[in-house]
Amino acid sequence: MRAQPRGTDGALLSSLPWTLAALLVALLPHVPYLDFWITGAFVSCAVWRYVIEKQRRMLPSRWFRGGLALVCFLGVLATYSSISGVGPGSALLAIMASLKLLETRKRRDQFVLLFISIFLVMSSLLREQYLWSLPYLIISTLIIMTAWLRMSAGESQSAKQSFNTGGRLMLYAAPLAVAMWIFFPRLATPFWSVPIDTSRGMTGLNDTMSPGDISSLSQSNEVAFRVRFDDVLPRPKDRYWRGLVMTSFNGRTWQGSEPRIAAPAREQLEFSGSAYSYEVTLEPTQQQWVIAMDMPMEWSLERTFMGPHQQLSRVTPIEQRVAYKVVSYPSYRVQTELPRMFRSFYTDVPDNSNLRTAELARGLRASAGSDVEYIDAVLAMFRNEDFYYTLQPPALGSNSVDAFLFDTRRGFCEHYASAFSVLMRNAGIPSRIVLGYQGGEINPLGGHLIVRQSDAHAWTEVWLPESGWRRVDPTAAVAPERIDYGTRDAAFDGVGVSWGFSAPSKLLQDLTMAWDMLNMKWNDWILGYSPDKQKSFMEWLGMDEPSGRKMLLTLVIAVITLILAISGFMMLRYRPPGKDRLAILYRRFVKKTGIERNIGETEQEFAVRAIKESRLPAEAIESVTITYLDARYGPKAPDSEEKLRQALAEIV
Repeated sequence: MRAQPRGTDGALLSSLPWTLAALLVALLPHVPYLDFWITGAFVSCAVWRYVIEKQRRMLPSRWFRGGLALVCFLGVLATYSSISGVGPGSALLAIMASLKLLETRKRRDQFVLLFISIFLVMSSLLREQYLWSLPYLIISTLIIMTAWLRMSAGESQSAKQSFNTGGRLMLYAAPLAVAMWIFFPRLATPFWSVPIDTSRGMTGLNDTMSPGDISSLSQSNEVAFRVRFDDVLPRPKDRYWRGLVMTSFNGRTWQGSEPRIAAPAREQLEFSGSAYSYEVTLEPTQQQWVIAMDMPMEWSLERTFMGPHQQLSRVTPIEQRVAYKVVSYPSYRVQTELPRMFRSFYTDVPDNSNLRTAELARGLRASAGSDVEYIDAVLAMFRNEDFYYTLQPPALGSNSVDAFLFDTRRGFCEHYASAFSVLMRNAGIPSRIVLGYQGGEINPLGGHLIVRQSDAHAWTEVWLPESGWRRVDPTAAVAPERIDYGTRDAAFDGVGVSWGFSAPSKLLQDLTMAWDMLNMKWNDWILGYSPDKQKSFMEWLGMDEPSGRKMLLTLVIAVITLILAISGFMMLRYRPPGKDRLAILYRRFVKKTGIERNIGETEQEFAVRAIKESRLPAEAIESVTITYLDARYGPKAPDSEEKLRQALAEIV
């Protein structure tokens, strides 16, 4: 076998930078998810390959490339513990492109690199389809098209011309893409599923709660979910968004149980008053908890169930943005009958922990005439004594409730919920903690409610005979503004400054609302274009009882119509120039002379030769030649063509 040459001659120097740019743009969305060494490997190989082409050096040997490929493959396997899924797959594609650069000698190798860049662009959509995904797709595809055209461009064609040509091709394809997206039948479930990359953690609630957990969330401005109500919005104090429930306490940390189906959970609910119907668009959390306003009765999200503590959970973690309808009742009663065994479970506290809290609870309970009066006494203590609401509470030790109640007296919602629940349990009152969100900010442009991570909240539920589980929020006793206005409004009103909140400027707030409104529309119209919405849209277009067959037929007709329209436009745009009547008349003259015109021979040279070799009169030959030259190269005259015809007609 003859060894393949390893040298370069600089032939790819004009197109290689565009290929590298296409690969770089395709890789950008993956960089936050890739391990740093993979990005470093790509940059190193790209720079190395450009230097090789620039300086006409030798490409690395086959043995070196083979060994490097094996090392990189093992590195990906060690980094991700797998080679399947979006994360490992993107890493392998990036490594493949990097190593392919080191063996690129001809333009066909560049074609392979551009195919890899297309796969990288498309695979970025498997993680998330944000609003900026559309302009990214357009820009990246345009750069890839330009790189493709630069490989076959001649020396006279500039990069700007290639860029413009790529843009025109994309414009021609855009109507076809829109028609395919609108009319191709939507499927409720995909043909396949791809393991989602979870290499980057998501901000959100956890299944455990220790002092400081929620306060760290409350400094995050990330959107947790958006809500669009069908009718009026509930009052701020009714906007409690139920997430998960904590029941076990070890003296410092509260913990909930794994999500599981509990058939009696819905049977334990009694609703009264008016219901709220709304749609939630929940951001990815990588967890199973499904957020709904207290207390949900109906929901549309598939594979979602109600757990034993009336919290909604999904069978699989929420790895992508989901939208679902919910009907909730703010007025309800839960489980008015609680067996003795469960009362013991909900009043359990660790021995030899938070002893001062236990003593305080016994003293307050002895002074109270009933459980309700005891609850009111604890809330009055929080309200009237020197307790403060803050996002920067002091550190607490192992007996966190004792330290909070008797030493620091400064805390966030989880401090008050935990202390209140422990006080209840020490007095024999069943209690549990609910983690979720409270409040939300109305977007005046979109008319929907934005609930951010800064709205994360914890409150307590206590069980009383005949009343069942009842919500008690001790935070409302200390900082009622937090419940009545929410964190965002309190920050704008200046109340939240002492808590640690800061309000953005009015301009920044307006821009944030506009961007959020665009995101909501993107979710509704593009990402939320489900089979139901497609059916409604088809009915709006006038299609009776839309079916897959009807939509496919409509799609075929639309595509054929668009192809014919685009083809007609291109034929008009690139039609050949009209016939040159002067040239046609001159060719008739040449034919009458009876001799052939030589290639490159001018009209004057041909006239001289025709006078010598042709039987036509010299005066006629000179007359036709002078008239043709005047008509062709002289000042434009309306009768120039007619004069040439007359001169030609005089020749017998």
